[in-house]
Amino acid sequence: MQVMRHTRLTVTVLSAVAATFGLAAMPVMASASPVRPAASTASVSGKVGPMGAGPQHGDTRQVCKAAKPGYMSCMAIVKLASAAPNAHAAVVNPSIGSVPYGPADLRSAYGLATAAATKGGGRTVAIVDAFNDPRAASDLATYRSHYGLPPCTKANGCLHILNEHGNTSPLPSNSFGWTEEISLDLDMVSAICPKCHITLIEANSARTKSMGIAEDTAASRSSFISNSWGSAEFPTESGFNKYFNHPHHAIVFAAGDNGHSTPSYPGAYKDVISVGGTKLVHQTSGSRAWTETVWGTKSNSNHQGTQSGCSKYLIKPSWQHHSRFTCPRRTQNDVAAVGDPDTGVAIVDTYKTGGTWWQFGGTSAATPIITAAIALAGRPTAKYPASKIYAHPGKFHDVTRGQNGTCSRWYVCHARAGYDGPTGIGTPKGLGGL
Repeated sequence: MQVMRHTRLTVTVLSAVAATFGLAAMPVMASASPVRPAASTASVSGKVGPMGAGPQHGDTRQVCKAAKPGYMSCMAIVKLASAAPNAHAAVVNPSIGSVPYGPADLRSAYGLATAAATKGGGRTVAIVDAFNDPRAASDLATYRSHYGLPPCTKANGCLHILNEHGNTSPLPSNSFGWTEEISLDLDMVSAICPKCHITLIEANSARTKSMGIAEDTAASRSSFISNSWGSAEFPTESGFNKYFNHPHHAIVFAAGDNGHSTPSYPGAYKDVISVGGTKLVHQTSGSRAWTETVWGTKSNSNHQGTQSGCSKYLIKPSWQHHSRFTCPRRTQNDVAAVGDPDTGVAIVDTYKTGGTWWQFGGTSAATPIITAAIALAGRPTAKYPASKIYAHPGKFHDVTRGQNGTCSRWYVCHARAGYDGPTGIGTPKGLGGL
């Protein structure tokens, strides 16, 4: 089985512990419109980390090790202070710069401000990850309090943390790396659907079967399931498809971060929604306050960029049959959202990180954003929700610039008008296409 380098959970430290460095807390951004942080000359640099156990690529580090055969890997990237070997994450004043993005920015970018304020009540988003994050509840509380989001706790019935069989105990062992992925997923669901309840399903291990059991448990509790993990495709993958075939459920998977290459599994399975990544930039003019291009480069020299490609083993879904789609099997992706680590999102994670606030990127960020947006739209009416995305291409922001590598089938690695591999149909323009 070919090993895939997974979503690099980009991490630039937004703030160190304020009591330690004397920094002001991040300003609350509870309004519907994006708030651009004011410039500041105060900053503190230092060593925090290194975070994650995966290989380093330039100024990013993969949070999880690459998946071994028979296992899945979390898709997470941490942004480091420099590109030096074994670099540590930097501690910076959170008021400097225009990124990372908070909830108001993300809702503005995807036309979700009104929906986030009024919809989602009574709906549950499930998140599937491996291992346990002992600080999941407290870190989530810090994030939500900071941005003025309503509390989501075990005590008020909003947050549930279960093992792969759906029980509150015993929870799996702790695993640094996966804890960062969990923090990212929880925070991004909160950013987009603050009224949603959240159920975190923690698989006992990262074995493919264990993750599949957790997926079945999630499907029994929610119609909206976010999955920021996977592996490279492998010849026997079809034997696990049963875990991801849940009609009338939005089963959403991150594409991965290897640029144009072999697609990821289960992201390439026909009945799931595969999510690519974009570079999201705020602008002060134009009809939209944001621009998006494909996250990636032509050379893909850092092995970084939204993943896309033609599946080796999995059939093409009926809604992807089109004269222009020349991949004989499933083409990854279906839809996209922000993924570039340099235009990443703010999250809170304190488990063995030595800090509090961080900047994440990769398709690990895009996936819970898309899942939560679908939850805002309501229970899926289509048997397989990916088909609805293809039915309403005009209700998405069409990403037409950028590429994530070189390929013989041009549309698989280049943006263009209409469908393309890196960004699928495009990024959300409100809830109409979801």
